[in-house]
Amino acid sequence: QVQLVESGGGLVQPGGSLRLSCAASGSIFSIRAMGWYRQAPGKERELVAAIPSGGSTNYADSVKGRFTISRDNAKNTVYLQMNSLKPEDTAVYYCNADISAHYKSEIRRGNYWGQGTQVTVSS
Repeated sequence: QVQLVESGGGLVQPGGSLRLSCAASGSIFSIRAMGWYRQAPGKERELVAAIPSGGSTNYADSVKGRFTISRDNAKNTVYLQMNSLKPEDTAVYYCNADISAHYKSEIRRGNYWGQGTQVTVSS
């Protein structure tokens, strides 16, 4: 059983910062890409940032220069540092990961989601 648990959301004023964390746990064999998505009320879920197990990161145009994604492979954790937050960044933020995990005598690959954490940017 693989779980992704997010933390770090909350209420912040415009221009402020927040750091989101997402820890993967369970019988993990390996983790490929990890990423953050967000969904605002009435809108579709969108990719915010992604980081592969190796190689370069990618960001949505709307967050480039303000958000930074990073990961600690030893802790199976991905982070999202969000600076210069704007009201339009308000959304539920979801962690996503491409994980291969032990299942009985096999290794199975799956795409996993966290439960979401609310980020509200408001004065």
